[in-house]
Amino acid sequence: MMLADHAQVADGKLFISGGGWSACEPGPTPCAVAVIFHVPWQETDQKVSFSLRLVDEDGRGVMQPGAQDGLPVQVNGHFEAHRPPGMTPGSEINIPMSFNIVLQLGPSIRYSWVLDVDGQADDSWQLSFETRQAQAAPGMRR
Repeated sequence: MMLADHAQVADGKLFISGGGWSACEPGPTPCAVAVIFHVPWQETDQKVSFSLRLVDEDGRGVMQPGAQDGLPVQVNGHFEAHRPPGMTPGSEINIPMSFNIVLQLGPSIRYSWVLDVDGQADDSWQLSFETRQAQAAPGMRR
């Protein structure tokens, strides 16, 4: 997984712009999560479910403006990797995906994108970042 300003998938490849950051400004922030699922040969042709959710430093789900009480920042989905004709038996199949969103983030907070695959989680499937302190507006005193 990688954080970026923008990411998209085309022709089975990830195209990433502004990738690899781990800190951003508070407020409205464009954020893309680029993911490559590595599917072992023996697990192809099986439906795989996943959930990607944003949590704060206390592990609580992050809510964004919308609806009456806000909306959780979460993507649920599934995919099925197929063996392309002529691929060497035993090869791993890569499934790239990208998720783009504009987040409303508070200052000086650590966040993590957490990925679950088929109900399983792993610490290495987390992607953390933080927001910088809010800057005082020009001409304002603290």
